[in-house]
Amino acid sequence: MEPAPALWIVRKGAAANADFKSIVRWTAARFGHAQARVYAKTIDAALQELSAGPDIIGSKALGDFAPGIYMLHVARKGRAGRHFVVFRAHCSQDQNVIDVLRLLHDSMDLTRHLPPG
Repeated sequence: MEPAPALWIVRKGAAANADFKSIVRWTAARFGHAQARVYAKTIDAALQELSAGPDIIGSKALGDFAPGIYMLHVARKGRAGRHFVVFRAHCSQDQNVIDVLRLLHDSMDLTRHLPPG
């Protein structure tokens, strides 16, 4: 019997937390509190899926553009969304960690909003 794959620890950084709050506030102001709750759950579901690791379906390494950084669209499993989870993955001997750097709208210029390498 093979061991179960190790789960990854998913941590939202300060910028990602600020992005999340801003997204929920904006959604509530334009579409109402009920829709804001639905969209918050959509984003949370994408973050929870990252606990399976950075190579989940839909995850994309940004390669030479931003080495070591990945992105994942929040629109997953029938849920609509216009944001990307931007993250970095790293492993150590005792844990596998995904650091969520930003939550960015798909119309944003990534180069202006990515942290310096």
